[in-house]
Amino acid sequence: MAHADIIGDADEFRRKMFGHHDAALSHTDPEFIQIFENFAFGDVPRDSVVSDEDRFISILAALMGSHGADAFRTMLPAALEVGVDPSMVKEVVYQGVPYLGLSRVLPYILICNEVFRQRSIKLPLPPQKTATRDEHVRKGNDIQVEIWGEEMRDNWEREPKSTEHIRRWLAGNCFGDYYTRGGLDLDKRELATLCFLASQGGCDPQVEAHVRGNLNLGREPQYLIDVISQMVPYIGYPRVLNTIAIIEKVAAE
Repeated sequence: MAHADIIGDADEFRRKMFGHHDAALSHTDPEFIQIFENFAFGDVPRDSVVSDEDRFISILAALMGSHGADAFRTMLPAALEVGVDPSMVKEVVYQGVPYLGLSRVLPYILICNEVFRQRSIKLPLPPQKTATRDEHVRKGNDIQVEIWGEEMRDNWEREPKSTEHIRRWLAGNCFGDYYTRGGLDLDKRELATLCFLASQGGCDPQVEAHVRGNLNLGREPQYLIDVISQMVPYIGYPRVLNTIAIIEKVAAE
């Protein structure tokens, strides 16, 4: 399509991400591409102060949470072009497993491997594990305490016997196996987690908990709103607006 139809900073941003390559739909659906790119690559970045790293963490996580494998395949090279490190991308994908499950995350691991090979990025990437099996429950619980406070200390011990194992798994697996890994700082892991939850829908209690987690780690409410707003072109307005309402509710408290 004629890139004159993609105006100003939208065209500049698309070239930063994709160079001079046309969108796949530019020849069959040119008017749609004009609408989408002027909004997603112009209006949305312009109206926020979100860093490129956080923008693409939110986009990639949102695409994973909303089953957007084809769009993920398109946006992953763009994330790499703007400087997001391959290890950071892989850690965002791995971080999705405890929140989305392997059935939904496996396609994104495979897409990453495919795109990395195409770009001559050597696999496997450098190891990021920091917690052994002997210590993953304790280290994971330490991170839970860092995010939400001392009430999380050994919290599985206060659960009914029927659900004690889930709380212990959360400490050891979700936090001990994943949150302790390198390649992605704790605050960015929490940001990715919020985007996984917001984009899949039906997770309002967990969204609220991880809004609190992000705020406890020093994120400002307006910055969270700006980050979640980056997801509008990819998951639509309803889930974004629902998440913004939760951010505003928690911030007001």
